Amino acid sequence: MLNNIGLPGLLLIAVVVLVLFGRGKISSLMGEVGKGITAFKKGVKDGTEELENANAEAAKDVTPESEKDKV
Repeated sequence: MLNNIGLPGLLLIAVVVLVLFGRGKISSLMGEVGKGITAFKKGVKDGTEELENANAEAAKDVTPESEKDKV
């Protein structure tokens, strides 16, 4: 169903949405969407950094516990 819309149909939908909601409302909505995407990307980046740091900490010391006392 959606693959038959085409460019003129999308433009018509965009104009109708703009008329119904107004430019200010759409602008603020898109700003909130942008902030949400930015926060999501930051969260994913922080999560991957945390996992990498945990893996690096685990890989640093490979000496068995029984051998640590002998040094």
